[in-house]
Amino acid sequence: MKTFIASGVAAAALVSAASADVTVTFTNQTWTGWNFTNLSALYGGFSGTLTSVSVNATLNASTNFTYADDLCIYVDVAPLSTGGLLQVGGFSSLSPVQRLSWSGGGSSAPGTPLIDSKSVNPIVFSGAPGAPSIYLGNGYGAAGTSGTWTGSITLVGVNAIPAPGALALLGVAGVAAGRRRRA
Repeated sequence: MKTFIASGVAAAALVSAASADVTVTFTNQTWTGWNFTNLSALYGGFSGTLTSVSVNATLNASTNFTYADDLCIYVDVAPLSTGGLLQVGGFSSLSPVQRLSWSGGGSSAPGTPLIDSKSVNPIVFSGAPGAPSIYLGNGYGAAGTSGTWTGSITLVGVNAIPAPGALALLGVAGVAAGRRRRA
């Protein structure tokens, strides 16, 4: 019984000890125009307050004038639509409440770096249904466009919410370890 309780506490400590930043890395990731990945769905949701966004990426390839600074973070309540809460990057506007542009990265030449950090109006994430979602993709909406990037985006002030299955696996691993010790 002690092992099971200890593994539950270890899982809780693991979750609470996580820093309040999420860094998303990507390698040779291609997004066509207006194509986004729902990071909230990918990471199980977010909790905390988003206060800034940082990027350190390189444009590897471009089609029809997608620039490095078209790499875009977009915050909206799902499903993805116009009129969201925040857009950082991207030439084309999704008509958000707050829109910011990256400094630099204004070229479609392969190898163009994009390194910047932007403070944003705080956005609270709870992970509950109906809470905002964070999307990453190509903010240039012209037909036939695409960009391929390698790098990372850091979401400052939020934590990924671990899926319940991941915590359950940690607990089961603790029980299994406890049973081996007793045997």
